[in-house]
Amino acid sequence: MKSIAVFFKDLAAAVKNPKVLIPVIAVMFIPILYSGVYLAAFWDPYGHLDQLPVAVVNKDKGAEFKGKQLHIGDDLVDELKKGKDFDWEFVSEKEAEQGIKDNRYYMKITIPEDFSSKATTLMDENPQPASIEYEPNGDYNFVASQIGNTAVKDIKSKVSAKVTESYTDSLLDNFTDVSDGLAEAGEGAGKLHNGTNDLDEGAVKLKENLGKLAAGTLEAKDGMGPLAKGASDLTKGVGDLEGGAKQLAGGLSQLSSAQGQLTAGAVSTQKGGEQLYQGLQSSLKGAQDLNAGLKSADEGAAGLESGLKASEKGSSDLASGLESSAGSAQKVADGAKGVADGLQQLAKASPELAANPELQKLIAASQAVADGSAQLAQGQQQLVSGANSLHDGQKKLASGAAQLHSGTQQLTAGSGQLVQGQQQLVAGASKLNAGQQQLTAGLQTFGQKLSEAAGGSQSLVGGAQQLLAGSSQLQGGVNKLASGLGTLADGSQQLNNGAGDLKSGISKLEDGSKELQTKLTDAADKTSELKKTDALVEMFASPVDTKEIDDRKVPNYGTGLTPYFMSLGLFVGALISTLVISLKGTTVPGASGFSRFVSRSLSFAGMSLFQSVVAAAIILYGLGLEVRSVPLFFLFSFITSLTFMFIVQAFVTWLDMPGRFLIIILLILQLATSAGTFPLELIPDWLKPLNPWLPMSHSVLGYKAIIASGDFDLVWKQAGILGIDAVIFLALTLVYFLIKGRKAKEVSAEPQTA
Repeated sequence: MKSIAVFFKDLAAAVKNPKVLIPVIAVMFIPILYSGVYLAAFWDPYGHLDQLPVAVVNKDKGAEFKGKQLHIGDDLVDELKKGKDFDWEFVSEKEAEQGIKDNRYYMKITIPEDFSSKATTLMDENPQPASIEYEPNGDYNFVASQIGNTAVKDIKSKVSAKVTESYTDSLLDNFTDVSDGLAEAGEGAGKLHNGTNDLDEGAVKLKENLGKLAAGTLEAKDGMGPLAKGASDLTKGVGDLEGGAKQLAGGLSQLSSAQGQLTAGAVSTQKGGEQLYQGLQSSLKGAQDLNAGLKSADEGAAGLESGLKASEKGSSDLASGLESSAGSAQKVADGAKGVADGLQQLAKASPELAANPELQKLIAASQAVADGSAQLAQGQQQLVSGANSLHDGQKKLASGAAQLHSGTQQLTAGSGQLVQGQQQLVAGASKLNAGQQQLTAGLQTFGQKLSEAAGGSQSLVGGAQQLLAGSSQLQGGVNKLASGLGTLADGSQQLNNGAGDLKSGISKLEDGSKELQTKLTDAADKTSELKKTDALVEMFASPVDTKEIDDRKVPNYGTGLTPYFMSLGLFVGALISTLVISLKGTTVPGASGFSRFVSRSLSFAGMSLFQSVVAAAIILYGLGLEVRSVPLFFLFSFITSLTFMFIVQAFVTWLDMPGRFLIIILLILQLATSAGTFPLELIPDWLKPLNPWLPMSHSVLGYKAIIASGDFDLVWKQAGILGIDAVIFLALTLVYFLIKGRKAKEVSAEPQTA
């Protein structure tokens, strides 16, 4: 109790002495002046950036992009005018330069002349980025220049978004065109698919008709066997006719002496007529077979024409087969012409036969066959020409097919006429045979004219010889016709095989066109889903947005620096307090060292209480600082101030003025290592180990928890560390008083520094 009484006596003496009271009161407000005024001045400097003058020079001349005029520089100026980031002043280059020199502007921003034009090179082979020039006036104020650098980055982001928005708008317009084009391509692929279906059907018909053509040519080839045999028999019969004519001539010359020989010759002649009749019958059958084969060929040609009209493509194999067919047709034409020429020569050699109407019909029929064969050859040539020009156009191919059809029709008509002529020839031969029989029967009545018949028989021999030559030519033509039909059969078979390959290719084309249609339609659907809207354009221009979670956000500059300046103000207040409060003396005579320790410690504790409460109240209620716990803020401020006071008391009590010098060094080290401004990781490595050993590091950390995070466990931990420091240094002060203060001294209540 005596120690407490000493404290109250010293306090009363100080209150009664104005020279002591006034300095003590002044020192109590040191933390307020140090932390409160400084924090008030810089509580929210970023909230007043609209008063910071910045010069903007717009030199942009604009540019044209995709038919649109771009004036990005003007757009940027308009955007800056809307915001209040800085005190924007839009001036000329000369005014900006002069303003920088006169320190009227903290920064100059220049938009170059080619700003818009370079922005349009984004999709060029060698794009050139548009640049904004900025010149911070670091000589005028370094912090302002750093703030300006951050502002320019924000401006760059805005301009980039505007440029990207222009490109996105044009790109999405192109996407619409692409979607429409893909849709049209899908429709075209659908039409192509439908066309390939028709083409496939035509190829099927073509293959069927070519199969019929091949079968017809084979039948014609098979029918040429009897025709050749008939021609051979005809030749043999004509040979027999020649022999009979010779015998007739000899018999007529000897008829006067040998009527029996005449009768024998007549019989022989009759046999020759029968053989001729049989040969003509065989020839008629061959002609009928030929006519049937040509009709099949006509049907095949008609089917070919129908198939080719449905097809849009041809085949090189078709041209090859038709060339072979043309050669065969030419051979048929040559053979038919030979038959016609042989019959004409036969008629010329025998006037009697020439006068025969049936023979004339036979000649006309053979001539028609020759003409039809020639027309067939001509049609085949035209068909070959059409096949070779298949890639040049469907119309030419269809025309060639029509000519082929016409030629086969003419050949069929000619073969029909040939059949009719052969029938007439057979009928004539029949009549001739009957006439021969009548001749044999009337030889007795013909005797008186034997002398005249003898001359005619010589002519008959010559005609028979010509007939023999003609029949030989007919046989050769028939052989050539058989050979040509064989070639035609081979060619038609190759054509049929080629049509099979054509059908296979068309099937693949059909599958491919269907897949193409599906893919193009899908692509059109996908691209059509992309609809250009303002929101989509803005999304392309700024695909990434930032979302700040402000749960741990410090609202302003002053709030963030409060832990640092509160700690600094309380530490400085503790240091200044040692200048106005006696560290060792007392106004009570004979007081013990322990009593003086209690009195001095309670004095410094009272000073700490007043300084911490007043400083905390000014920060909370004067500046409007928001904290997680007001009572804990006051308590922690008192613990911090008390710890600083006991540390300073111990140093100065033991060392006096050198102690104050050491306290200043300690303050400097704490300012550098407490992490109150810059993070601890950013200071030099040799200073980092000092951080956990210095009291201000713990006070700053505790204040941050009370103000921002609300981690009260951390607050109590830091308060405990500060309390331990306070106890340690208070104990050091006690040791001093116990050792040095055994003898009480009387001192005055005037301010002392010792």
